[in-house]
Order: sequence, then C-alpha cells, then structure tokens
Amino acid sequence: MENQALIAVTIFLITYAIIITEKVHRTIVSLIGGLLLIMFGVLTQEQAIHHIDFNTIGLLIGMMIIVSITAETGVFTYLAIKTAKIAKADPVRLLVALALLTALASAFLDNVTTVLLVVPVTLSITAKLKVDPMPYLISQILASNIGGTATMIGDPPNIMIGSAVKELTFLAFINHLMLISFFILLVTVAIFAFLFRKKLKTTAALKAELMKSDEKKEIKNSLLLKKCLFIIGLTILGFFLHQFIHIETAAIALFGAFLLLLLTGEDHLESSLERIEWTTLFFFIGLFVIVGGLVDTGVIKSIAKEALEITKGNLASSSMLILWGSAIASAFVDNIPFVATMIPLIQDMGSMGISNLEPLWWSLALGACLGGNGTLIGASANLVVAGLAAKKGHNISFVRYLLIGFPLMLVSILISTVYVYLRYLL
Repeated sequence: MENQALIAVTIFLITYAIIITEKVHRTIVSLIGGLLLIMFGVLTQEQAIHHIDFNTIGLLIGMMIIVSITAETGVFTYLAIKTAKIAKADPVRLLVALALLTALASAFLDNVTTVLLVVPVTLSITAKLKVDPMPYLISQILASNIGGTATMIGDPPNIMIGSAVKELTFLAFINHLMLISFFILLVTVAIFAFLFRKKLKTTAALKAELMKSDEKKEIKNSLLLKKCLFIIGLTILGFFLHQFIHIETAAIALFGAFLLLLLTGEDHLESSLERIEWTTLFFFIGLFVIVGGLVDTGVIKSIAKEALEITKGNLASSSMLILWGSAIASAFVDNIPFVATMIPLIQDMGSMGISNLEPLWWSLALGACLGGNGTLIGASANLVVAGLAAKKGHNISFVRYLLIGFPLMLVSILISTVYVYLRYLL
C-alpha cells in the first residue's frame, strides 16, 4: 500500500506540475495521469470509473445542450445589450453588474449552470465595447464560487454537508452563510474593480453606439425562445426541489436537455452535441481518477487525520485548521473528494469531547467553497469558463489566474476567519 501511495502522490504532483507549465494541454495530461494509475496497478479500471463523478459530468452535458440551443434564439445578445445599457455602457460598472448577477444566480443555481449562461453574454458585450474580456471572466469565476457558498444548493460541498448533517437545513445555510458571502462578494468585486479600473476603457463612440442599440431586434426566434425559457424554468425548479424529490441534478439537467430536443426537433441534435465542451469534460474525468488514486491509497485520509490530531480536540484550533486547510486543499484538489473525506472525520470529533460541531461544519463549507477560487483547477465553474473562453480565442492561463485568484481567495478566508471567530468561538 505504501508503494501505491507513493506512486499516486508522484503521478499527482507530476501531473499538476505539467498543467501549471501549460506546455501540454491539461486534458491530455490529466487523462494520461489517470491512465498511469491504472497501468501501475494503483487503481483497477472499475475503481477508476467509480471515482468519476458522473453527476458533475451529466450536469455539465445537460446544461451545455440547453444553453447551446438557447443561444440560437439571440437571447444572450439581448441580455448583453440590456445589461450594458443599464450600466450606461461603462466598462467598470458593467464588470460590477455582471459579477453581482453571477453571484446571485450561483446562490440558487449550480455554479456551472450560471457561468454557462453568463459567459456568452460577457463575450458578446466585451466584443461590442472592444475591451479585454479577461477581467470580466475572472471576476465571474470568483463571483460564482462566492455566490455558491451562500446556500445549500449553490455548491457541491454544501450539498454534501447538508445531506450528511440533517440539522443543517436549507434555511440554516442561508442564516449562517448568506450575509458573510455577500460581504465577501462586495469586498472582492470592489478590489477587482479598483485593480482593473484603468485597463477597462472604451471610446465614447462605442458607448453611444451601444446605447442606441435596440436589444429587441436581437431575438431571432421567439417561439424557440419560449420553449427554451420553459425548459430552463422547469430545470431550475428541479434543482430547487432535487433534495426533496431525491433526483440528482445530472438527471434533472439531462431530462431538461432531451425534453428540449424533443420539443425543438432533431435539427438541433447534432449542432448542440458539437457545442459540448468535450475537452473540459475529459479533463474532469482524468482529474477525478487522479484524486481517486489519492483517496483509495489513503493519502487524503492520512493527511486529514494527522491535521485533526494536531488540534487535540480544541474547538477554536479545529475550526481554524479546517477553514484554512480546506481552503488551501480545495484550491489544488477537487473539493468533492476532500469534503467527502472530511465529513466522517468531523463527525468523529464529537467523540473526542467536542459537543458543538456546528462551527466546524461552517468552517468546512466556507473553506471548501471559497478555496475553489484559489486556482484555475479549484472548482468546476473555473474550468468551464476557461473552456468557453478558449473557444473564442481567449486563453486564461493557470499562472495568470493564480496571480489574481489566490490572493483574493486568501482575503476571503481572512474575512471568514474573523466571522467564524466572532460568531461561534468568542
């Protein structure tokens, strides 16, 4: 087992090092890394498949199909112009408006769904104003993860925690995480707008031209739009109810996608399947297998156990360690297997003399969700935005994102530290 753990760690580190250098496409690297674990006998093929989170993959495919068909109606261009006119075509105001919209939507939709809807709007409007879309896209990645922290259905770690701890209801998540998430969002967007205020410039002529635009003319197919909006509404309702009806989000998204294809006809079938971000999906598959190698060899569990033993059951120390440890780990390792490992460990701390585990659960939720902002591979939404941007010729590099995302993630965790201390530990 020790040899297998060593192989798993080595492949993990080499894979991530190559991804960071960006000399080889991250999808190729992650798949080779995953396959090497099978070739070296660390995982069997069945074990590797077991570690792939098909709920995430299915959710992505379903929403990509829905969004690709909806895009044909022209509604994204309509939203782009409408948003720009509300912001008076000012690039900085627009950055703030789109970030707030992204965060709000991410609180009640899956993060991935949100960015799939917002990114096409962003790329359309920045093209019209002839401004660099990169600051907008990165701010939306940050906003989607912060917004997703606010509710139980906003981010996978929260869904997992809420499912494992029945006392932590949908309303409990809103009560404990909504306000702090909103405060972190305001701070993050303010810093972002300040940093890029000089770079985000456009001409008065382009502003005036955009303000004169009639957004209603952009709707190309009103009948198709009605069908799409009906399916989007039905799918969102399904996301709201999935914890009560016990149907996974992937099944809901895929049902919505193929019901839309049924309503719109097979003419849209091939074109919508072609628009799916297959490179992003296969990157996820490789990443799930690589992290699965660390899980099966006991590496993640050993690290987590050792960290919790250091605190000797002290509530304040345990909360801070979980908050910061989850944030740093979630920036580099997919937060789903990490949270899955941490849940039983926190539950075990109840037998170590800690009677009130609530601060630990909120520390885990804040750390795991906000930590995803640390790197480009920290959360699903980050990679989806990068994939959509790359298709339009805008490369969000690992290092470029790291220089912006990691410091802002640290700021959000510092704020969370003060919040957890004042609300639960003082």
